[in-house]
Amino acid sequence: MIGTLLQGEDRSRYVRTMFTRIAPHYDRMNRLMTFGQDQRWRKETIQRANLTPQGRLLDIGAGTGDLSKEARRHHPSSQITAVDFTLAMMVAGSQLPQAKTIHWSGADALHLPFEDNLFDAVVSGFLLRNVSDLPGVLSEQFRVLKQGGRFVALDTTRPARNIISPLIRLYLHTIIPHLGQWLAGNSEAYTYLPDSTENFLEAETLAAQISAVGFQQVGFQRKMFGSVAIHWGTKPNGSVKK
Repeated sequence: MIGTLLQGEDRSRYVRTMFTRIAPHYDRMNRLMTFGQDQRWRKETIQRANLTPQGRLLDIGAGTGDLSKEARRHHPSSQITAVDFTLAMMVAGSQLPQAKTIHWSGADALHLPFEDNLFDAVVSGFLLRNVSDLPGVLSEQFRVLKQGGRFVALDTTRPARNIISPLIRLYLHTIIPHLGQWLAGNSEAYTYLPDSTENFLEAETLAAQISAVGFQQVGFQRKMFGSVAIHWGTKPNGSVKK
């Protein structure tokens, strides 16, 4: 649980180091941990972005670029920018021919190197629970979106207690770390994942924070027994920089 207790720059360093170590195995572990469902969730995330032909999409905390590649499949003429602060993740994801049509950029989600009102949609996949300043990251996404632009975030969420909670805990705290050790040789990283899930916000609380920075038409949908959620919102017309 050490990583989830860190704050500020210490947390950022921990997250960057952790993802650097697991980058070569990241995509395969995602498929195993979610039984392949993460690909369906990413497809829905891109669909909810409502990107138009020639539209500009920003994928923040892009990692190996799964969301960017999904967007390219659905929108061949769109302009896609993928940003992450972990170089090893982007290197691992930029090898396939499809990735060559994506613009890759090293950047921190708290300090995006883009002008205001630039993108038609901003998406992220499993970013928000890892950041050191959630309101700051949400505000940056609000800033770079055009008026009327769409925000969509796929992330883990704290699962509600119910009859299957013991099974969920067994999967999160026993099976996933063992998978991480077996496939990636790193049980610590895959202990951080379930810890960060259970220490992250409930979906309703995250939705309230998304609304607080100025997004409207905010909503969410839970997935995988309530441990994952897709969140969305729209930057209203006439809004000003946050």
